[in-house]
Amino acid sequence: MDVLEQPVLRERAGRVVGICRGREPGPTLVCFGGIHGNEPAGVKALERVFGELSGKQGLRAGTLIGIRGNLGALVREQRYLDRDLNRMWTEAQIDAIASREEAARGSEEQELAEIYQLLNHIRETSSPPFYFVDLHTTSSPTLPFVTMNDAVINRKFARLFPVPVILGIEEFLEGPLLSFINRWGYVSIGFESGQHSDIRSVDRATDFVRMALVYAGLLPAGEDPEFEERRVRLREAAQGDHRFYEVLYRHALQLPERFRMIPGLRSFQAMPRGALLAHDDGVPIYMKKRGILFMPLYQRQGEEGFFLIRRIPVWALRFSAWLRKFRFQDVLAWLPGIRWEHPGSDKLLVNLRIARFLSRPIFHLLGYRVYLRDRTHLALTNRERAARNSEYEDTFWFRQKEGKP
Repeated sequence: MDVLEQPVLRERAGRVVGICRGREPGPTLVCFGGIHGNEPAGVKALERVFGELSGKQGLRAGTLIGIRGNLGALVREQRYLDRDLNRMWTEAQIDAIASREEAARGSEEQELAEIYQLLNHIRETSSPPFYFVDLHTTSSPTLPFVTMNDAVINRKFARLFPVPVILGIEEFLEGPLLSFINRWGYVSIGFESGQHSDIRSVDRATDFVRMALVYAGLLPAGEDPEFEERRVRLREAAQGDHRFYEVLYRHALQLPERFRMIPGLRSFQAMPRGALLAHDDGVPIYMKKRGILFMPLYQRQGEEGFFLIRRIPVWALRFSAWLRKFRFQDVLAWLPGIRWEHPGSDKLLVNLRIARFLSRPIFHLLGYRVYLRDRTHLALTNRERAARNSEYEDTFWFRQKEGKP
């Protein structure tokens, strides 16, 4: 059965933006827009891309699939209606939603169920290698940037684009869509194209998807006459910043309606020590030391007031890639106080009373993200164990050596 013939899609017309199949077999690129309903730029960009492809000779190879995310929230132009759809993608929540009758599901629960069904159908009926791109915008002014779970295949693909790359945000968020897809081992990256209300956000998302078509092998660069112009436009929008960053801190919100960011702040803004950032439930929030601000919140809905990030040295990226090439990440399980949660798991459990000599930066080098399980144990997840490197090893970008972004 064709994806567009799925019963769930007949009931919810508009879930699929479009499907474009190439003249030859090849990879599958799946792009999401509107996972947050107040971020329509990604949907508009996908509509534009499919319009362009239908009016020309289409794709050389493979398949492009565009998916609208939170349909109900998109209509109302809200981030979400009941729950944040991009914080629900955990196995426990998916199982709980699947166990309930459709009539008993909340709005976002039904959205998740439909998207999950569609993803499984795509995996079963489309050709690897798979690429997943989630298009977003932010409530504050920002450079365009990529976010991703820290697997080497994601790094290699993400660095093709002339924008900053943010690692480690999954350590601070539970249930993003791409973190769930990454557990399947596929290339999965997010692209934040700008501020919600900025028309340039649509243009940048369009350029990003068109470049992804080339880099994923669906379209030769020579068949996109604007390819080099797209690269230049994104590089200029990013102000030449092509560095890697990691997230250091998340300011979580208990009462979003009581949070107020200081007006005029933007992502990637260097902040001095002592700078006033926000008021949270009437309490002023200051920078404890100098740092780089990331995604300050200027909307009513949201669970994060802001993040802080720092640049990752090039040597650390190279050393990390070398360690993972020789699977040093698996050595951790041999150390005292550390064990796999169960055979075949991608999660390590660390007893802090025994393995206190290990630090968060060491875990990060090896591709682990750290979650506090309880007062004496950490849970570590690693994307390298699931990564389907063999499916991408014949691509030009995978064969490139780790180098300066």
